[in-house]
Amino acid sequence: MLRRQPGDAPASAAASEADLAQLSTAIAAGEDLGPFVRRAFACGRPEPLLASLRAAARDREAEIEELCRAHFHDFIRAVDDLRSLLADADALKGSLSASHAVLLSSAAPLLASLESFLAARGLAGNLSSALASSRRCVRLLALANRANAHLQGGNHNLYLALRAVDAIDRDLASGPEPLPLPTLRRMLLSLVPAVRAHAEREISREFSDWMVSIRAASRHLGQVAIGRSAAARQRQEELRSKHRPLEECITLDDDGVGDLDDFAAAAATADVADGAAAASFDLTPLYRAMHIHHTLALGERFKKYYLENRKLQLTSDFDVIAATPFLESHQVFFSQIAGFFIVEDRVFRTGGGLTSRPDVDALWDSAVAKMVSVMEDNFSRMQTANHLLLITDYAALLSATMRRYGYPVGMLLDVLARHRDKYHDLLLADCRRQVVEALAADKFDQMLMRKEYEYSMNVLAFGIQSSDITPAFPYVAPFSCTVPDICRIVRSFIEDSVSFMAHGGGGDTYAAVKKYLGRILSEVVDASIQKLVDSGGGLSVSQAMQVAANMSVMERACEFFTGHAAQLCGVPLRAVERGRRDFPLRKSRDAAEALLLRLLRSKVDEFMGQSDGVTWMADDPPAGGNEYANEVTIYLETLTSTAQQILPLPVLRRVLVAVLVHISERIVGLFLNDSVKRFNASAVTGIDTDLKMFEAFGESMSSLFVDSDQESAANEMKAALVEARQLVNLLMSNSPENFLNPVIREKSYNKLDYKKVAAISEKFRDSSESYFSTFGTRASCPQCRAKKGEE
Repeated sequence: MLRRQPGDAPASAAASEADLAQLSTAIAAGEDLGPFVRRAFACGRPEPLLASLRAAARDREAEIEELCRAHFHDFIRAVDDLRSLLADADALKGSLSASHAVLLSSAAPLLASLESFLAARGLAGNLSSALASSRRCVRLLALANRANAHLQGGNHNLYLALRAVDAIDRDLASGPEPLPLPTLRRMLLSLVPAVRAHAEREISREFSDWMVSIRAASRHLGQVAIGRSAAARQRQEELRSKHRPLEECITLDDDGVGDLDDFAAAAATADVADGAAAASFDLTPLYRAMHIHHTLALGERFKKYYLENRKLQLTSDFDVIAATPFLESHQVFFSQIAGFFIVEDRVFRTGGGLTSRPDVDALWDSAVAKMVSVMEDNFSRMQTANHLLLITDYAALLSATMRRYGYPVGMLLDVLARHRDKYHDLLLADCRRQVVEALAADKFDQMLMRKEYEYSMNVLAFGIQSSDITPAFPYVAPFSCTVPDICRIVRSFIEDSVSFMAHGGGGDTYAAVKKYLGRILSEVVDASIQKLVDSGGGLSVSQAMQVAANMSVMERACEFFTGHAAQLCGVPLRAVERGRRDFPLRKSRDAAEALLLRLLRSKVDEFMGQSDGVTWMADDPPAGGNEYANEVTIYLETLTSTAQQILPLPVLRRVLVAVLVHISERIVGLFLNDSVKRFNASAVTGIDTDLKMFEAFGESMSSLFVDSDQESAANEMKAALVEARQLVNLLMSNSPENFLNPVIREKSYNKLDYKKVAAISEKFRDSSESYFSTFGTRASCPQCRAKKGEE
């Protein structure tokens, strides 16, 4: 064992006191004493711990004894209180027993009455419940009977039947307690969905039948609507023509077009109102189906079903053109689509949300894309203008019809505008063929009209009359039958062009029609006549003269064409007169005059070729001139008598002047002819007589131009023969050497050529041979003319 050190005792005592204090605190706090016990035993000194625990136990026992003593005293006092309370309770119990006996004696009759009341009340409740259940059953049976009656009444009463079934369903679902008759309840619960399913089947079958019928009716509906658009357009054109004088009083816009849009819009608005009022159709089955499906809580499904079926119908409508050529089926195709969207427009406006604007627009966009594709494909393969116009006109009517219902038709009109040039090219080709045929069939004789209606149809209709006075019949016109034929062709072209441009060509109608009018006049009429003239075609002088006369009449016809185009386009005539252009047929007119001159010159040459009968070395001049001169004069007089009836005076004047110039040249040519070796003064005198005959003819012809400057015409006719006259005067002159004098030559012989005079002078032999023998030599050498003049 370890020895205890002396200094350890006080320290251990202090530690023990601290441990006892901690132990007391832990016991007072009710903490765990395990750590203290383990430490005490670990230190090997459990005795202090045990002593402390015993002391603490003794302290607790003292406290417990004190507490028990206090509780005992309280218990004694409570027992005393209970004893006094028991006495009071006994007194109260006696009082209560007496009161109870009194209450029982007084309440016995009341209790009997109460029991009777409760029994009666229970019976009344049972009867009321039975009556309510009976009334409920009767009401449900009445609703079932009503639903059955409505179902037997057909689809018109399906909604009423469904309302009755809904009332039964609400009663069964919201009733305070189930029906007392389970059999009736089971029957009603099974019949409610059966009736709803039956209603759905019936209304679906009726809707399917309506879908079939509305597709068949859409075609007729579209035809009626397009027909009304055509009638409205016709009425508008009639109103325009009736009020044409008013247009001249309307202020012109910058482009010269009268502002008649308000007038036309008012007429079109009235037409649209009439058409919309008449274009009615039955949508009752659709409304009924929609209402029934909404009642069955199937509204969204019905909307989807309706849209899908209408899409399928539209797709099948596109197949109308698959079996037959587009030319034959285009009206059915366009009418079907028009009727389809007229129905859709009505459904959208009155269907209560069955369709939406995006849905309708999507259907219209697909239809427009299909129509554009079909028209593009067929237009590209068409080679006949009438076919293209027929389809274009109907497509334009479709566009006008659909525009009235608010559908955009810009893409359709763009297609028509894109094929405007092709249509007019085809139309020009057709007109070219007709013009060529008309020219080939014409014999170019003056047209004879025996009746007034012929005059009105061939002259007044085209404004080509020369006077407002109606002539006597039979009437011989100054033109051939080609003129009214060509006028009819051009007028038809104008009307077809206006019809195309006004209803489907887009843009400024008059400007486009005027452009194409210029093309037909220049590329077709002018080119065809010019080709006929250039080829000759075996035309005689009279026929060539008739062609030239026709061109003068065509000049008036061109003014009619311009005015007619303006009238059809609604443009005032004063705007047309203000912008009038040159004559578009001037090339063919000039060619016709050139042909006439060429033939006349050829005819004159033919007569002048008979100059072999001229005696160049005669002893005496021929009396009355040479024979060729008489024949030429007679021919020209005969020709002029006919020409002045058909040719305009300016044309006749130009022709006569050109012929006389040619005669003058031919007379000079007679002297230069190689077959003429010599001639004398008698021959010159004969030529002078011939020339005087021609001059007299020219002077007599100048009297025809009274309306113009007669004196100027006479001078022009005289000037045409001046070369021959100067040559004859020189040959008959007593002083031929004056030709060498520049002053005298410029004054009297300015049209003569030196070489020609020299050649002719070599052939001339007369009494003045001394002068003319050296004239040719002197005239042939310009350098020695001055020297020869001095000699």
